[in-house]
Amino acid sequence: MLDIEVIEDPAAAEASLDPIRTRILQELAEPGSATQLAVKVGLPRQKVNYHLKALERHGLVELVEERKKGNVTERVLRATAASYVISPVALASVAPDPRRFSDRFSAFWLLALAARTVQEMGTLIAGAAAAKKKLASFAIDGEITFRSAADRAAFAEELGVAVTRLVDKYHDGGAALGGTAAASSGASVGGARKHRLVVVLHPALKTNTSEKEQDND
Repeated sequence: MLDIEVIEDPAAAEASLDPIRTRILQELAEPGSATQLAVKVGLPRQKVNYHLKALERHGLVELVEERKKGNVTERVLRATAASYVISPVALASVAPDPRRFSDRFSAFWLLALAARTVQEMGTLIAGAAAAKKKLASFAIDGEITFRSAADRAAFAEELGVAVTRLVDKYHDGGAALGGTAAASSGASVGGARKHRLVVVLHPALKTNTSEKEQDND
């Protein structure tokens, strides 16, 4: 079972978004049969079997074992992953394109970059799994509080300069990153493997009422 599976097929995405099937996928983090699931989700076994067949057809659940019980064969299945993310590939014709914005202060560009990251990482993870190789990746996640918008702007400017300096230092060929803060990925150049670099900064979501009240003070 994968930790996270990226769904690229539109039909599979549609199947996974059905509320009942989402619940079944959640329950199948541990192997179970249609009979066991029927009790957990409160549906007739036949109805659960219908949903299981749809999920299995789209590769979202897999057979673990078959158990003989008299004249009946009980199929035990589990979800193919602990959690799922739907890739923009599933909506290819309307997926966001980072090239449409190319503005480092644009929230829409940030969102387009995030969507591209999901798409590319899904492909890379699938490829690494098929090749039975570990995928080299790195990420930093944290929070920072600014005293003012001016401090935030100054921080973003210094961060951009620092990242560009690092890219100039380590990039094979010495090509600077420029103002995009994103290096292209793809085929190797001169034996060196290209890597995608994305640096983002955005306000944290409100987590409680007190934060909202503070904003209104």
